[in-house]
Amino acid sequence: MNATNSSDKQRELEALRERVRELEAELSAPSPRAPHWQAGEYYMAYHATTGFMLGSVAAMSSLLFNIIGALLFGKHPLELIRVYLTFPMGAQALDLNAVDNGVTLAIGCCLYLATGMVYGMLFEIVLTRYLVNLSVPARIMAVSALSIGVWILNFYGILAWLQPLLFGGNWIVEQIPWWVGALTHLVFGWTMLLIYRLGKYVPYHLESPVGLATHD
Repeated sequence: MNATNSSDKQRELEALRERVRELEAELSAPSPRAPHWQAGEYYMAYHATTGFMLGSVAAMSSLLFNIIGALLFGKHPLELIRVYLTFPMGAQALDLNAVDNGVTLAIGCCLYLATGMVYGMLFEIVLTRYLVNLSVPARIMAVSALSIGVWILNFYGILAWLQPLLFGGNWIVEQIPWWVGALTHLVFGWTMLLIYRLGKYVPYHLESPVGLATHD
């Protein structure tokens, strides 16, 4: 009788040990994880967002270039901003007493940066989607052409008729020399070419959890 009970207990003990091994194996196996979303071939929304941010940097670069140029030619350092302010303010923006109070010029600078942020989206998408496989000289030429195209569209395709229609004058086109407008846009485009890789999309991959060690 004792031998039978001992044998039954031994079998029960072996079954329990086997169950423990099964549980340890289950615990050590990586837990199933629901599939996470990942962008397809081109993440348009991401590059538009990063272009929006990088565009402010490129706008600062072009504004700094213009400030230095204005000082070299004996102009007001924010002469470009004063002339651009004629779009919302009309001829009043050209009056130093009206705009040379810090606040108005600061608002003008903010509007300038905001415009650069909008165009930064365009440049970032073009650079990351259409020009990414080109050589460096080819990218420089393409970005330069795009910058000149944006300048022509801004000045002669939109402002040349819109500002006279709304404010009765064509101050931006008439008072900003063509080469200043072109160079300002070129510096913006070249800066975007220099920094656009900062907005590169890198997919995020979750690492597998470290498995629990099994016990003998």
